Amino acid sequence: MLQQFFKPNIIEAGCDEAGRGCLAGPVFAAAVVLPSDFFNEDLNDSKKLSPSKRERLRELIIRESIDYKVEYVTEKEIDAINILNASILCMHKALDGLNTRIGHIIVDGNRFKAWRDPNGVLVPHNCIVKGDATFASIAAASILAKTFRDDYMRKAALDYPEYGWDKNFGYPTKSHRMAIKKYGITPLHRTSFTLLPDPELF
Repeated sequence: MLQQFFKPNIIEAGCDEAGRGCLAGPVFAAAVVLPSDFFNEDLNDSKKLSPSKRERLRELIIRESIDYKVEYVTEKEIDAINILNASILCMHKALDGLNTRIGHIIVDGNRFKAWRDPNGVLVPHNCIVKGDATFASIAAASILAKTFRDDYMRKAALDYPEYGWDKNFGYPTKSHRMAIKKYGITPLHRTSFTLLPDPELF
């Protein structure tokens, strides 16, 4: 069972991102504040859930969270500042969008930069490796970031159907890379990434 809070009795936001390893499209991030009595036995790291469970949990999180915000940083920004900085910027943007004043942040992974609230107050944070499988609010953030990004890539696939983004969502699958080799890149591809790393694959 997932833990509720890293620091009890403090309003705490969980943060996570989705799409960091993709070859195309933005990176998305979410910040979520859950009520103290929130519980769902299916809540987990979004990567461990079926698409139907993710969708069901997304609606539950949106409906029952105290506060949430989902943001994205474009592929052009990723190319300009690198994916790590873009991921952290995206989480900061999500935190900026919360209407709730928080006292602590928990972040999936091991890298983050200090964030100040709209009043300029430095809010303490903890980075937690595999936090999306440990804390409920991070798991919730992972689900929102993943599902909102998947929606974005499904819409993008209508404009660029050759790349299979409705199935691979921009991740570096062999079929995605074969499409890049055949059709070239789109405006949504991250040109700072190695899009065709191994000629022997093709």
